[in-house]
Amino acid sequence: MKLFSAVFATFCSGAVLAADLPGSRDLEVLPRFPASHIVAFKDAPDVERIYPQGSIRRISGRLRYEREILVQGQHTAVTYELPRTHSADQVFGDAREALLEQGAELLYWCQGRECGASSLWANSVFGNATLYGSDDQQSYALLRLAEPNHESLLALYSITRGNRRAYLHVEQLDAAAPLGELLPTPATLLRQLRTDGQLKLPDDAKADSAWVEVLARSLNLDSTLRVALSGDQAEPWREALIEQRVREARLELGDGEDGALSVRLLR
Repeated sequence: MKLFSAVFATFCSGAVLAADLPGSRDLEVLPRFPASHIVAFKDAPDVERIYPQGSIRRISGRLRYEREILVQGQHTAVTYELPRTHSADQVFGDAREALLEQGAELLYWCQGRECGASSLWANSVFGNATLYGSDDQQSYALLRLAEPNHESLLALYSITRGNRRAYLHVEQLDAAAPLGELLPTPATLLRQLRTDGQLKLPDDAKADSAWVEVLARSLNLDSTLRVALSGDQAEPWREALIEQRVREARLELGDGEDGALSVRLLR
């Protein structure tokens, strides 16, 4: 969020900025990174999209996803070319943080080769050859937006091409029907916990729901981690996680007693 809130005039002082693609626009939910410009734009009222929740690969000519979300509705896609002064990873991270600060829920997050081949993301997932680059220099995240846009998904994809040009691709799809319950992958929760130092679960994530298994699986991916649980249901959550075979010694109760469950990494 720090970089997105930077003063634009100071950042680009003396620079000649490239023009946006005619007819394009930014998404309301995500501020534009300073000195970037739009090189591709799509806007359609009724589109069916598949968003991966896992790495992608092609088997016998068919695209395969570990997990996916199929959704239909209003679709807007924006591709930015980024300034040479900042890396794609930096801009991607700032965008992710900005969305989480707005209350968005992170459903999937991968980096580098664990995402799969960049050529598949560029050509098969997003239909934009500009996004083809190094498999090591890509990041993807899928988020569910906060109210009043809770029935909307937002996909982020960043890439650095062989010519060192970097791009951020952003797609928002406003679903025509309720999305229902969408859970993150365990590996995504673990990456978020390691990176941000904490997790804030949604208000509807209860200690007797499917969230318990997801969180337990996440914590058991790294048995060395210790966490503190806070919130008005922290004790039931602790008991439920122990029942899911998370070692008791790894789970402490934090100080906060209000709100949804918060999981803080203990260093």
